[in-house]
Amino acid sequence: MTKPLNHSVSVSSLSKRDTLISILIIGLLFFIFGFVSWINAILIPYFKIACELTNFESYLVAFAFYISYFVMSVPSSYLLKSVGFKKGMMIGFWTMAVGAFIFVPAAMTRTYEIFLLGLFTLGAGLAILQTAANPYITVLGAKERAAQRISIMGICNKGAGILAPLLFAAVILKATDGDLFKQLPMMNVAEKNAALDELIRRVIVPYACVGSVLIGLGLMVRYSPLPEIDTEHESEDLAAANSDKSSIFQFPHLILGAIAIFLHVGTQVIAIDTIIGYAGSMNIHLLEAKIFPSYTLFATICGYIIGILLIPKFISQVSMLRICTLLGTIFTLLIVFGHGSVSILGHTADISIWFVVLLGLANSLVWAGIWPLALDGLGRYTKLGASIMIMGLCGNAIMPLFYGYFADVYDLRTAYWVLFPCYLYLVFYAFKGYKIRNWSPNKVIS
Repeated sequence: MTKPLNHSVSVSSLSKRDTLISILIIGLLFFIFGFVSWINAILIPYFKIACELTNFESYLVAFAFYISYFVMSVPSSYLLKSVGFKKGMMIGFWTMAVGAFIFVPAAMTRTYEIFLLGLFTLGAGLAILQTAANPYITVLGAKERAAQRISIMGICNKGAGILAPLLFAAVILKATDGDLFKQLPMMNVAEKNAALDELIRRVIVPYACVGSVLIGLGLMVRYSPLPEIDTEHESEDLAAANSDKSSIFQFPHLILGAIAIFLHVGTQVIAIDTIIGYAGSMNIHLLEAKIFPSYTLFATICGYIIGILLIPKFISQVSMLRICTLLGTIFTLLIVFGHGSVSILGHTADISIWFVVLLGLANSLVWAGIWPLALDGLGRYTKLGASIMIMGLCGNAIMPLFYGYFADVYDLRTAYWVLFPCYLYLVFYAFKGYKIRNWSPNKVIS
């Protein structure tokens, strides 16, 4: 096993100032994660129109972006072991920049497959950054406050997620596009191709700018004061407890946690990336519907704020995880069975769409609850364990495809049933799964 870099430091040796600076830098990273990731909420309906796609095909946006986490997460852990956190983060940013620049030839030719390659490359860079940042912020302080720190990172992430679709829509969409979308079916082939070419080429300048910014951010992080944290060290007690461990798969609570992450991020991306299409099924046009992902993300931020205020002083992070998973189960049933038109925030729509929004609240503290539980006691396996957890992010790629398939076969509302078994598993992990420390039956921690 590769030894930690010589300049790595233990968390306990960091001063309060060093810790604060590190949290601020990692917060910036999570802002970037959110900005690049949640722009997919507007890209999906945008590409659906511009590239003339089915529901299933349009959700390949999320698949191409997030399947890279499955492919790249374990290689990312070995890259970080080899070059350290800071150089690894720089490589991650530069990989993302390449992905952004791929959008230019994709838009010039209106070739959906090239867009998917660009999205995969963006996701590959993010996989490197996530593999570094998540264990970093998890160990950067007291274990019982990990959910609180992750909640702060979540505000950075989801705050960017609120801005991203709105900024993208402001830059890319025009006030006259509503009329354009209605006229497209009546155009002849030549007129339609010309209109769609003009529509898709609007992404060229924004993504060229994003690529340039990402190159600069890579250099900034590389030469920042962010310390290299030693995640390989084990206390004597922990080393004794892990002495019989020769494989990462001998930590059931980690593997079950990775499955929980897979399902959690799937529910999260469905709640955010499908809501514009669901609003469209209620005759809310794209220029109005573009705000709904931001409502969902705002609900998530409200959950983070609640977590920051209450954890661990008033409620444990495990108890909050249990509450959130139960809420997700309840809101899913209300989406499917709730009926009736309501007017809220100037939108007239079926009440069920507001339960999709409230999934943002239910999802808010699930990630923050799972990570410290799954990484607990891994010691020298922490980086590899984190990469296994990051592999779970491919749930973002796979779960929307299930939703898209059922939306095509049945309808958009019925397709939300895919969320129900996901939340049932998350309830299991929150109450029992995280306690399992041996694959033998009944061997759990108290």
